Amino acid sequence: MPDFADLIGGLDEPRPRVFASGAVHRGDVFAARVASIADALAAAAATRVASRLDNGPDWLALDLAIRRLGAVHVPLPTFFSDGQIAHALAGSGADALVLPAAAAPPAATALAAGLARLALTPPSPVALPAGTVCITYTSGTTGTPKGVCLDATALLTVAASLAEAARPLAPRRHLCLLPLATLLENVAGLYAALIAGAEIAVPSLAEIGYSGAAGLDVPTLLACLQRYQPHSAIVLPQLLAALVAAIERGAPRPASLRFLAVGGARVGPALLARAAALGLPVYEGYGLSECASVVCLNRPGAIRPGSVGRPLPHARVEVVDGELIVEGVRCLGYLGAEGPPPGPIATGDLGHVDADGYVFVTGRRSQVFITAFGRNVSPEWVESELLAHPAFVQAAVFGEARPFNVAVVVSPADDTALERARVAVNRRLPDYARIGSLVRAERPFGVADGLLTANGRPRRAAIAAHYADAIAACYANAPEFSEGACE
Repeated sequence: MPDFADLIGGLDEPRPRVFASGAVHRGDVFAARVASIADALAAAAATRVASRLDNGPDWLALDLAIRRLGAVHVPLPTFFSDGQIAHALAGSGADALVLPAAAAPPAATALAAGLARLALTPPSPVALPAGTVCITYTSGTTGTPKGVCLDATALLTVAASLAEAARPLAPRRHLCLLPLATLLENVAGLYAALIAGAEIAVPSLAEIGYSGAAGLDVPTLLACLQRYQPHSAIVLPQLLAALVAAIERGAPRPASLRFLAVGGARVGPALLARAAALGLPVYEGYGLSECASVVCLNRPGAIRPGSVGRPLPHARVEVVDGELIVEGVRCLGYLGAEGPPPGPIATGDLGHVDADGYVFVTGRRSQVFITAFGRNVSPEWVESELLAHPAFVQAAVFGEARPFNVAVVVSPADDTALERARVAVNRRLPDYARIGSLVRAERPFGVADGLLTANGRPRRAAIAAHYADAIAACYANAPEFSEGACE
């Protein structure tokens, strides 16, 4: 298995390796920038470096410089609130924060062209598990993200497994479509591509089509795919649904794609079938930060629709009392806590493994609700069925102790089309899981407004609180319900 020195050394050749915003960076020139940033960090005696940068070559150069230096990187998503940033900086004991020079405060000093370093004084020493090189923050379901400590071996073992899984398709250019501070893109995108010797396209989030809390501009995304002609990319289910819907409406299919990985949340089988019918090479996977990202993946020659694939070589999965348990590569521990207990990691995800070793994920144990008729419902399952229909862009399902389920949805459809879509989706669901009423959201769920996690999952408690009156009205205005009454 390569180490980070090998990855950085592999860049040092006179051919294009990094692309962004109309610029092409030769590998040897890029490697020199990595070395220059590492030298500047060393001169400043920075050992725990937080960063808050947009997607782009600077993010990759800084990350590799920190790896070269042997320091700890604390990548902070650009969508973190000021409170979350303060929590992460204090909790990690960061002694430096790297920012775009144009957005840096007066107290910051120049680090490299376009980058500035703000020296930090941690309020108190923070002990880290030995070997920590990365602190990644889980999206979670609360406003306070949890820091997960990872070592280089874990990061590179997972990346090497992924590079090998994609090797039969020979992807030679990877397009980063997720925020680089997301562990999934960091490991499965950047590091796997570097191990494979592939080119990397790192456009800004705006060039991809992200527009703050409002979500994604699909025409901009399609233009980005056309511009960079990638062989591989990673998407969340919501992004895949938007791409599929656009192509179904006549947008050109990104013909260069050979490997389109999807993960971060459950994907409905109907959406995967629509993608396959369009010729999109979609491979669903599954992972978690505590296991250094990807654990399972459908891959060339080993695909089972509805599953998240078989475990990759670095992982083993079993089921205990309906919960997926993972053994193999694991994190070193959480910030501010003792290391994880020895043994396999309890994922909190419900699912099963079939006779051929394919893993199926059905939902989160903690999210399951029980209806007034005593039926257990996993909201992720119902939401994935809703999102498989073109009328629904986002959805959050509720029904704890209620006679029927309500979904808060984001949709471009008019009320008549939306009601037809509800009925169509219900035909695919058993009676106890059907949606009895819809609440139209005021605006798309976003990370900035606290209604969406970093990896695209709805924050159900926050959505339920925000739309509490509308949800309550659905039940107040409903006639007497018996189980199975929903059309």
